Amino acid sequence: MRRISDTIARMAAHPYATQPPEVPSRLALLENFGSNPGALEAHCYLPPDLRPNAPLVVVLHGCTQNAAGYDQGSGWSALADRAGFALLYPEQRRANNMNLCFNWFERSDIARTGGEAESIAQMIETMVATHRLDRSRIFVTGLSAGGAMTAVMLATYPDLFAAGAIIGGLPYGGATSMLQALDRMRGHGADSAAVAADVVRGAAPGVAHRLPAVSIWHGDADRTVVPANADQLADQWRTVHGLPDAPSETKTGATWQKRVWRDASGRAAVEQWNVAGMGHGVPIDPSGPERLGQAGPYMLDVGLSSSRMIADAWGLTPEAQATRPNDRTPKRPAGRGTPQPADSANAVQAIIARALRAAGLLH
Repeated sequence: MRRISDTIARMAAHPYATQPPEVPSRLALLENFGSNPGALEAHCYLPPDLRPNAPLVVVLHGCTQNAAGYDQGSGWSALADRAGFALLYPEQRRANNMNLCFNWFERSDIARTGGEAESIAQMIETMVATHRLDRSRIFVTGLSAGGAMTAVMLATYPDLFAAGAIIGGLPYGGATSMLQALDRMRGHGADSAAVAADVVRGAAPGVAHRLPAVSIWHGDADRTVVPANADQLADQWRTVHGLPDAPSETKTGATWQKRVWRDASGRAAVEQWNVAGMGHGVPIDPSGPERLGQAGPYMLDVGLSSSRMIADAWGLTPEAQATRPNDRTPKRPAGRGTPQPADSANAVQAIIARALRAAGLLH
């Protein structure tokens, strides 16, 4: 454990801004979704031609962000229009957290009942019932505090989710106070994989469920939530799934590496993406063939659309549905939006330089 004085100093110097920028919103307010013990707000997006029994993707913004800004930056609603799924955006209130962070480190908010996690579950139930969505295809993703809250939802409501994607996030249950949270963000004081896995297993006692698949995304130049947290997340969830230390396969591209742990059925139960040169944020590719997302603070143009790759892995896109059941690697023509092996040293250096410039968006 770091000295408390050091942690407090880091808190005072934390780079988070205080006000998210105003952006046009494609989202609608979701009201009357339950008792809302966590006092959150909710927004949603439904493509105009959404069919019954469509999937649902839950998206959790990071600190200083809001739902509309995260949607614009990540491109999720544009992807929903093309692929035909519904979106739910829980949103934090300043009264709960002055920096608009989901409270992934507060005991009351990370339990199955009584706080923010239960509020999000109530929103999901309302969306499923109101819009006749497919209960077997509910997914969750988020960045930073939203990534850590994604881990919370996967642990506390494994009965709801088929899979989740944690971007720049932290393991479930590793911190139960603000001081601990800041220490864990710096990579200090983490539990062992066995202890961390037991925390997940105890989060939903007596609940019959499947184990959701987990995708972990992190930049190796992240100085806000250090990359050690991605390794700790992978260790936590592969241990929950009962998978070995060594991955089933490793794939490498110009600026990324993906490690995959497959379960006995061949499903990619845990995967870990490491993006070279990227700081704290969501990997996006707004200039790619699909024009998904918009660069800005914590939305980092590194020529890789995490939203698209995550949707492919979850089988949400037509291209993904055409792949083999146990191979969700997207079979698309090569391009900026598709991870490819490096063709030359010059190409690698150019992409790395752009990623490093994107990391400069951090405050």
